[in-house]
Amino acid sequence: MTLGKLLLVLSVVSLLFASILIYAVSGVVRDHAVHRLAQEDARHTSQMIFQSLYSAMRKGWSKGEIREIIARINLADPHTKVRVFRGQVVTDQFGGMSGERQVIAQDPALARALRDGNDALLFPSPDTIRYLYPVVAKEECLVCHTQSHVGAVHGVIDVTYPISDLKVSFNYVLNSIVGYTLLVLALVFVALYFKLRYLVVTPLATFVDVMHRVTRDMDLSHRVSGGHLIVELRRLAEYFNHLLFTVQDYNAKLEELSIRDPLTGLYNRRKFEEFLEYEIIRAERHEYAFSVIMVDLDNFKYINDTYGHPIGDLTLKELSGLLAGELRKGDVLARLGGDEFALLLPQTPPENGLQVASKLHGKLSVHDFELPVGKIRVTASFSMVSYPEDGKSSDALHTAMDVVLYKAKKGGKNQVATAESDQDRTMMEIFKQGDFLRRALAEKRIEAFLQPIVGVNKHEVFAFEALARIRDGDVILSAGQFIEVAEELRMLQELDQVVFNSGLEQLQRLSGIHPDAKMFFNLSTATFRDAAWMRTIPEQVAKFGIPCDRIVIEVTEREALHNISQVKEIIDELRLKKIAFALDDFGSGFSSFLYLKYLTVDYVKIEGSFIQQIAIDARDRIMVDHIHRMANEFGLKTVAEFVEDQATADTLIELGVDYAQGYHFGRPESWMGRES
Repeated sequence: MTLGKLLLVLSVVSLLFASILIYAVSGVVRDHAVHRLAQEDARHTSQMIFQSLYSAMRKGWSKGEIREIIARINLADPHTKVRVFRGQVVTDQFGGMSGERQVIAQDPALARALRDGNDALLFPSPDTIRYLYPVVAKEECLVCHTQSHVGAVHGVIDVTYPISDLKVSFNYVLNSIVGYTLLVLALVFVALYFKLRYLVVTPLATFVDVMHRVTRDMDLSHRVSGGHLIVELRRLAEYFNHLLFTVQDYNAKLEELSIRDPLTGLYNRRKFEEFLEYEIIRAERHEYAFSVIMVDLDNFKYINDTYGHPIGDLTLKELSGLLAGELRKGDVLARLGGDEFALLLPQTPPENGLQVASKLHGKLSVHDFELPVGKIRVTASFSMVSYPEDGKSSDALHTAMDVVLYKAKKGGKNQVATAESDQDRTMMEIFKQGDFLRRALAEKRIEAFLQPIVGVNKHEVFAFEALARIRDGDVILSAGQFIEVAEELRMLQELDQVVFNSGLEQLQRLSGIHPDAKMFFNLSTATFRDAAWMRTIPEQVAKFGIPCDRIVIEVTEREALHNISQVKEIIDELRLKKIAFALDDFGSGFSSFLYLKYLTVDYVKIEGSFIQQIAIDARDRIMVDHIHRMANEFGLKTVAEFVEDQATADTLIELGVDYAQGYHFGRPESWMGRES
């Protein structure tokens, strides 16, 4: 219900209530007034009758004369009935009227008036009044009524007459008054309704309408008019308008902060991405090229470390002004973060984009920034890529920019680089996959899948090897699909640590099923070079409540090749803490036998290429046989990889190989979330 309807309903209800109340009160007043006037009129009539009778009595009267006087009075007004009754004192002295005693005996009110001497007003019917007027003896009455005394009741004058005419007169007057009162009251309510509607309802409706438009259109520019007669509504409008202005001002500032870099005032990365996406749509629709330039300051950390961050901030602001001053109207300049800037050049083909990048590079190379610490000259590496040649999506263009910038940095910095060769295109794909790998790491989608290593004879699970896998929706990506990218982008160490922790967690879960099973981990060269982290392996294993003798670290030729002395030192140190080691891919390189001589290990994992055809290739059989017998002579256990059928497994049994691993015995699977 609206406020206007509510006000109308309240007005109508109030008017009806007032009408009913006035009508009820008027009825009570009318009845009271009629009864009062009738009583006074009856008393006056009774007194007149008494005076007439009293005059006759003083002359000496008889019963017949009294009856005659009463009859004449009744005859004068047929609607009025007058009767006179003698009291007991008068009856005793002069005798009573015929039938008088019987009437008195049957009329309690009359008998009471004769006895008590009090007048009485009675209503025999709604339109009739009866008044009993007692005649009380005075001093002068005792002259004739010698047996009486002052105060004795000598009689009662009984007057009965209609009051309908009196009621009609009163009703007319009272109804007229009530009618006019209700009319005036109705007019007042109508005037009050329209006045309140104009002064209150209409301003509030306008106020609500403005709020609705603000929330519907998300437009804070709407305002409520403030010219109200009611002070409170005027102040409400003023305060609301001030609130809208304040919110609008803060919203504008927040919007500015959301798209602008607070230090330089340039667009930030988020807004630059919006411009880039929009420009891709436009370029695709109108089939034109555009260019993007990334600027990355060289050795900017030196300025911050030498002069402090305030000077570094001033340098960035000066650089922003320098770059902005060389751009065309419509070009977009943004600070992506730190000391990285990006320029979007709409409708600019690659050759023109390269000219702009070279111009900016030349300008910066000879420019001295005037700063409080003196003149400072900075250099920067520029990467220039274009749509659609270097990428047709925002992600592809960003990857291209990163690759080309990497090329500029690697080439000696302070230069302009573009994507020119197939090698650059390959690096773009690597960087793209690197972004995928980083997201997988951040989203914890990389985990260890465990492949069982079984005893060749009894096929009992002896150990598991932890293999890196990435979950991409319902697809599981094997290590071969991303390991080279991780190595190229130097992410192998972080990958190793994630897989290592995932493997330990699953080994802990498996303790109930395979309490003695070991876990083989294949760590990268980068991880082996981090001696400090390698020395924390026993501590990490202990956190999961796993004995160190259940952990086996695999070493490949690549790990040992560059620094065999460091690898040997780490192996010897960890073996003292019962961490075991295995030579992985044994036989794949020329140095495998040399490592067997210098490195103290516990297992030899025979290269899978020797195993796959062992059942049908005599040369593979001879190689595996010699490797196994030599390992036994060194006191080492052998593990055959890539066992994929029963024939291969039977051949390994014949040769006496200790353990086997491959799809024939089990595929890699995750034990995360499974009951142990």
